[in-house]
Amino acid sequence: MLGIGGAALTLAGATVRQPVASALDIGIGCGIQALHLSRHSTKITGTDISERALAMAATTAALNGLEWELLAGDLTEPVAGRRFDLVVTNPPFVIGTGDATHAYRDSGRSGDAVVAEVLATAPSLLNDGGWLQLLGNWLHLADRDWTERVAGWLPDRCDAWVVQREVLDPAEYVAMWLRDAGQDTAEHAHRATAWLDWFAEHDVRGVGFGLISVRASNVDSPSQVIEDLRQQTDHPFGIQVGEFFDRQAAVRRTGLLDLHLVAAPDLRLRQEASRGADGWEVEDQLLTGGGLRATHPVDPLMVSRWWLAATAHFRCGTS
Repeated sequence: MLGIGGAALTLAGATVRQPVASALDIGIGCGIQALHLSRHSTKITGTDISERALAMAATTAALNGLEWELLAGDLTEPVAGRRFDLVVTNPPFVIGTGDATHAYRDSGRSGDAVVAEVLATAPSLLNDGGWLQLLGNWLHLADRDWTERVAGWLPDRCDAWVVQREVLDPAEYVAMWLRDAGQDTAEHAHRATAWLDWFAEHDVRGVGFGLISVRASNVDSPSQVIEDLRQQTDHPFGIQVGEFFDRQAAVRRTGLLDLHLVAAPDLRLRQEASRGADGWEVEDQLLTGGGLRATHPVDPLMVSRWWLAATAHFRCGTS
């Protein structure tokens, strides 16, 4: 049974921490996510296919003076027909042939089907305005952009934000998970070969990892954004997730042109210039801050418009 690992901490840091009446932890394990949920959730339900995991979750709850509803079964099967305000899951998302040799990583589904399956439950699992947040892996195939693949999984009438944080090639991916399971030895070379053969057979060029956040918005044209953000983010990232969805709701409610937009207080513009025959020439303009510890190229025309707007605001304020 796993304790607090990197994936568990990533999900805990990315979860939206708003008071809710009901929360569900799919694949509760020893109860790491449920402990965090207990701080802002009135009732917590956890499911797991492993009886041992449920026993450990019960122990975790008892040691902390908490009461959780713990149900045995695969993914959302034990809560069929029920709805929740917040659902979190660090599912067994490891991509493979469909064999389930390690319950903590293998779902028994081939490829990345488990992520698609969890997302498909959102419309029937969430209360209006409810959240579903999960970690997952997805395939990068030779004949299709990964964003198109993931977009096909996103549920109707739900806003969504997909953030890809890492991409590994198949060999790196297999080696990582064999090491993780203590199988990085010569006797397990056949396991690695079979795994890599499966990737080759399906034309897999890479495996993406990231966070998918979904909110039941109950609108016909939801906002669904898929981004590759392979860099560190300010913690807790859950604050950034909440603000992202709030902005989408504000645009839908008010309209972009009627909103009063302001830059994040930590936003910085960095210009890189070189000196030529006619003096200094700006070659790159980069934005930093705004919750992401990374640099983002920005169009010079956009910077000019921001500067004019800021100058006009300053003049109006001092006239």
